[in-house]
Amino acid sequence: MPTKPLKQLETFPNPNPERDYEISFDCPEFTCLCPRTGQPDFATVRIRYVPDRLCVELKSLKLYLWSFRNEGHFHEAVTNRILDDLVQATRPRRMIVVGDFYVRGGIHTIVTATYEAARRRRKSREPRVESRET
Repeated sequence: MPTKPLKQLETFPNPNPERDYEISFDCPEFTCLCPRTGQPDFATVRIRYVPDRLCVELKSLKLYLWSFRNEGHFHEAVTNRILDDLVQATRPRRMIVVGDFYVRGGIHTIVTATYEAARRRRKSREPRVESRET
């Protein structure tokens, strides 16, 4: 059965959720279509994130990125869409998606979209003060 592009991102449990660590992907074969001309746009999509409870599964990421191949998207819109979809699927602590689009019409475009989760509030405790009289 041939592999087909899919919009669904799959995840798996983070094996070390107690630690901040960064996962990086370089996807040098990203393509979509120019929404004005229908001509192909080529890019390297770079994804960096610090996972919380979930990590993205690589084959589903590949098929997800492939799903844009025959769709028209402005560079800014598709880069932000990728970030939004990945954030929704994985709920990371931090994530950056960079769309580094090849030169078209003499212009090289790089779009950077970022996300940072709101910090979880811990129950505040009154500071413990010790004094010693001498």
